[in-house]
This record gives sequence, C-alpha cells and structure tokens, in this order.
Amino acid sequence: MHFLDQAKIFVRSGAGGPGAVSFRREKFAEYGGPNGGHGGKGADIIFEAVAGLNTLIDFRYTQHFRAPRGKGGAGQNRTGAGGEDLIIKVPVGTQVLADDEERSVLIDMTEVGQRVVLLRGGDGGRGNASYKTSTNRAPRQHGQGWPSEEMYVWLRLKLMADVGIVGLPNAGKSTFLNRTTNAVAKVGDYPFTTLRPQLGVVSHKQREFVLADIPGLIEGAAEGAGIGDRFLGHVERCRALLHLVDAEGEDPVEAWRVVRGELDAYGAGLEDKPELIALSRTDLVDPKELAKLAKKLAKASGATPYIVSAATGEGVEPLIEALFDLIGDAAVAAAEAEPDPEIPWSPLA
Repeated sequence: MHFLDQAKIFVRSGAGGPGAVSFRREKFAEYGGPNGGHGGKGADIIFEAVAGLNTLIDFRYTQHFRAPRGKGGAGQNRTGAGGEDLIIKVPVGTQVLADDEERSVLIDMTEVGQRVVLLRGGDGGRGNASYKTSTNRAPRQHGQGWPSEEMYVWLRLKLMADVGIVGLPNAGKSTFLNRTTNAVAKVGDYPFTTLRPQLGVVSHKQREFVLADIPGLIEGAAEGAGIGDRFLGHVERCRALLHLVDAEGEDPVEAWRVVRGELDAYGAGLEDKPELIALSRTDLVDPKELAKLAKKLAKASGATPYIVSAATGEGVEPLIEALFDLIGDAAVAAAEAEPDPEIPWSPLA
C-alpha cells in the first residue's frame, strides 16, 4: 500500500426534501383540508477516525463525496425519509483543513471512534398542512427544503506514534526500526533510502510502543533542501524523540547540531520534546575512537549518548528500556500540564 499524507477532496451535504401539497379526499370527510407532510432532512457529512488505517491513499481515487438529499413529503401528513449520513473514514491523526491561504484546522481526529459533523444536511421543507390558518383554509404553498452545504477541504495526516526517530540520511534509522519492530523498511547504502514515514510496534517484556521513522534531514531542510521538512509533521504528536547519530560519519557532533537546528527551525514544539541521543552503526568504529566520539557528543549535547548497533543488536535493549521510561515520564508531564476537567456542581459535593 502506498503512503499518502495529503489529499484534497470535495464534500457536499444533502439538501432537505420538499414539503408536499396535498388535500384529504376521503369519502366521508366532508370538508377535507390540507394534509401535506414535511420533507425529510438531508444527510450530514461526518468524519470518523478508525483504527487500522495509516495512509490517505484511498482519497487519491475517490475525491468527491456527496451525501443524499432528503425525500419529499407526502399526503396524509407523512414526512419524507431523511438522507442517510455519509461517513468518511480517515486514519487517526488526520486533520481536516480549510481550502484557503491560512489552511486553518477545522477538525483534528486524534482518537479511535471520534466522529465529527463537518457539514450539516439541509432541513426539510414544510408541507402545506403547516400553512393552514383560520383565514387560509386551503394553502397551496410549501417549502422546497433548505439547501445543502459544500466545500473543498484538505486532509493532512500526522501519524500517531509514541517515539519518532530523527537523524541525517544513512544514520541507521530504518535498520533500527527493522531490528526493534516487525516493520520491513527499505535499507540501502545511499542517502534518502526512506522516502516516506514508516511505523512499527516495539514489543518488549509485555510492553509496547509505536515507533515512527521519517526520512532523513539535511541542513536547510526547513527551507526545502532535500526532501524538506514536510514529514516532520508526523513526529509533532510523538511523546519523545530518538536522535540517531552515525558514529561512522565525518563529524558526528556536527551531524547532531544540524538536525537539532532543523528541529528548532521547524518549531511546532519539536525543539522541546524529550529526546534520547544514540550513536548508531557503532560496530563499524574502533572502540577507542568510539569512546572519544561519545565524550565529544556528550559535551556538545549535555546528555550521555547510548551506544547502539542495530545490525548486531548490541546496546539495543538498554536503549529500548530507556525509551519506555522516557515515554512514561513524558505522559506524566503531559497529564500534569493539562488543566483539570471542570466538575459539574452537585449538592452532594
């Protein structure tokens, strides 16, 4: 399945059905009278977040969504049937944006099962029975039903993961993802092997968390260099970051600074997320040289880097344990930062 994280679609709710113009014609109803029913309500456009989806590829082939209109009213004061609501299923983490210059967020789907009405269907028109008055005994007017609503919107997917992996190209991110999860990410000895985000589930000692690997960043990514910073949106929702630095690179300290600079330039809270730093591909470096690199990186970053080789598995388990602890601390901090929910007044309180 191809990965797609942006799509533009057209949505239109259903119009209300027209009211009926009808009169009683029973044999023993001497004076008869109007009995036209109301029209049915048009269908709503509803977005629903569902589990099991992690791409917007379906919206490349289906781009127009039109909800059915309500049915017309009928005699004997029968109201027309309402249109069946059109439910658009999207992955968790999808944002619905207005098609304008600001791209303002209309809906943010963050939980499985969340449902939000984007466009409401039109109300049905009034039947002629509702126009009857003491002076207008045989009305022939009726309502046509309220019109539908329509608009173009953008869908933008931000993957929901616990930990996001960042680093320069060829820092060993995909290898680490394959080592620790059941993902099968492409691995190659050339830059930008990963062209789209990858997800995997880390299972360790009956605990799990979701790990996201995004394409590598290079200097100037915030201005569009390389693949740019487009995919950084997928780690905006991560609780923590894992920054992999290639130990075999020309200057690991400078590599760390470049990625940190791009995170700061992107903003959106990435620069403040809790982070673990790890020297990767350490099996290719002499142990004495590796110790020197670790000291230099610790001095520059202010944190002791983990020593990891995803190819051999060395140092992977301690890093996974540290990530579990980091996720837990981040969850506690987020809970403390959220305001307490308002408790409704009760005479028993």
